[in-house]
Amino acid sequence: MPHHPFTPVAAVPVDPRRARVHEEGWQSWSPSGTYALDADPYRPTDDNRATVCYRPGVTVPAGVFQGEGLLALDPGDGSPVRLWAAPDPRREVPSVRLTRAGSVAEISADGPVKEFTGTGVQEVLADWAAGLGLPAPRPAPTVWCSWYEYFTAVTEDDVHENLRAMDTLDLPVDVVQIDDGYQSALGDWLTLSGRFRSRSGIADAIRARGRRAGIWTAPFLVDPHSELAARHPGWLVRSAYGGFAHAGRNWGHDLRVLDTTHPEAAAYLTDVFRTLRAEGYDYFKADFLYAGALDGVRYDDRVDALTAYRSGIALIREAIGPQAYLLGCGAPILPSVGLFDAMRVSPDTAPHRRPEAGDHSQPGQDPAEFTGAARQWQHGRLWTNDPDCLMARPAVETRERWAAHVEATGGLMASSDRLLSLDPWGVETTRRLLSGGRR
Repeated sequence: MPHHPFTPVAAVPVDPRRARVHEEGWQSWSPSGTYALDADPYRPTDDNRATVCYRPGVTVPAGVFQGEGLLALDPGDGSPVRLWAAPDPRREVPSVRLTRAGSVAEISADGPVKEFTGTGVQEVLADWAAGLGLPAPRPAPTVWCSWYEYFTAVTEDDVHENLRAMDTLDLPVDVVQIDDGYQSALGDWLTLSGRFRSRSGIADAIRARGRRAGIWTAPFLVDPHSELAARHPGWLVRSAYGGFAHAGRNWGHDLRVLDTTHPEAAAYLTDVFRTLRAEGYDYFKADFLYAGALDGVRYDDRVDALTAYRSGIALIREAIGPQAYLLGCGAPILPSVGLFDAMRVSPDTAPHRRPEAGDHSQPGQDPAEFTGAARQWQHGRLWTNDPDCLMARPAVETRERWAAHVEATGGLMASSDRLLSLDPWGVETTRRLLSGGRR
C-alpha cells in the first residue's frame, strides 16, 4: 500500500484537559482505544510486532495520535464529537493523524477522508458503521475451542475427551472447533500432524453427538519448511515477510505469504476449503489474516494488496458456501467490511492479565479488554464481535473479571478450557455464558 504525504484536514479548538481522541488500529490485534490528549498511546515494542500486530511499514511519530481509516475527537468543550473516516474502506484506508498545538488539535491524513459528527465517540463510530448499510449479521453459534488449553499440542483424543465432557456437564456447545495443531505445517492444511488420525472421522464424531464441526486455518501464511513452499515457490508473494511467529505459542521461525493472485495458488486455496467443507466442517476460523494484505511482488502485479486480500477471502467464502460460518482474526479491520460473519476485535486473551513486554498487541486480559471495549461499536453493525474465548478454569488469573468482560460484549461466546478441569464455578459460568450466547 503506497503511503502518501500527510495533508491538513482540520484544526479543531479543544479543552486540553477534557478532550479525548479515539485511534482505530489496523487489525484485530492492533490496540484501539480512546485517550486523553496528554496520554501516550500504545505502540509496537519491536519491528516484528509492528509487522504481525500493527500496520506494517507505518511508523507514528512520538506525540502523535494515528487512526487507520478512522479517528474520532471529542473536543471536551461541549461541541460535537468529530470523526474522520475513509470514504470507502474496502478500497483505501488512509492513516489519520492528530497533533496537539496548544488548545488546537490539528488533523491530517495521507488520503481522502470524510467528516462526520455525533454526540459521543462510540455513538459517532456506530452511526458511521450503520451508514455502510451492511445486512445484520447472522446469529453466532456457541463454540468450544481447543487453543487456550492445548495450544499446538492438541490431539484427536483431547477433542474426544472434551466432546464427551460437554454431554456429561450439559454444556450448550453448538460448534467444536479444532484449532492449530491438527495440520503438519502452515500451508499443508490437508496433511495431518501425527496427533490426528482422521480429520473427516473426528468431524463425523462431533456431528454424531449433535454438534457442528469447526476448524482453524491461517490461510495466507506458509511455513518455509512446508511441502507447499518446497514444491511451489512461485505461489509465494515475493519480497513479502509474514513476520516471525515465536516458538512455544506458534511456530518459531519466519513465515511466507501465499499469493492468491497466482491462479494455481488460488485453486489450491479453494481446494483446501472445499475439502474441509465436504468433510463436514461448516464453521471456519481464519486467522493471521494480516498476511494477505501485506505489500509485496505478486504474480498479478496489477492487483494491490488490499484487493488481493479481499479477493482471497472471497475465494474462501465461495469454497465454503453461504451457509458456513466464517470468523476472521488477526484481520485488517476496515478492509474486511462485508466479508465475515464474526470478527475478533482485540488481541488474544491469556491466563494472565498483563501482556508480554508491555505491548498491548500481545496476549493478555488487559489488552483484550482495552481494545475489545473500544470496538464495541462494531458489534451487530459490521459483524458479530468476538471478544476471544472464555477461560474459566481455576488456574486463570482474575477469571471472574475476564468472564464479566466476555459476557458484557454480547458477542460470540466460546469456551477454551479442558472441560474436566473446571470447578463448580467454572462449569456454572461456562454454562451460563454459552446459554446467553444462544440468541
